[in-house]
Amino acid sequence: MRARLRRIHIDGHTFTWRAALHTVQVNGFYRRAVHVRAWGPGGKTSQKLEADLLSAPGPYVVDNGYPTPADVRAVIVCGLKSGWQPEQRGGTFVLSDREHGANFAATGFQLTDPVRPGESGPTTHEARQRG
Repeated sequence: MRARLRRIHIDGHTFTWRAALHTVQVNGFYRRAVHVRAWGPGGKTSQKLEADLLSAPGPYVVDNGYPTPADVRAVIVCGLKSGWQPEQRGGTFVLSDREHGANFAATGFQLTDPVRPGESGPTTHEARQRG
């Protein structure tokens, strides 16, 4: 089954996005992870934005909901503030907690360094919180 591409309008510009859900184990606990991709007005030929999000901290994955438009808006706005150039042709701009976490704010999610299913270990965000 193909992932559905969705559209969002921000400040007069149309962005196309999609998200893939999975879970990762972090310090022995399972967390919902979302891999978000977005493209600018040029579609898939424009520079792609990628971000990995983790659900808010908790002992178990309790939901499997898709990110809301507000969550995706937060990813895109963070990308734009951090130097993503959606009008540029080709390439990928990756958001990571280490480099861009200070510009990211979404309810229920935290930006993390890129993760893939099966990976584990503390995120940069969690390591900073511990000191």
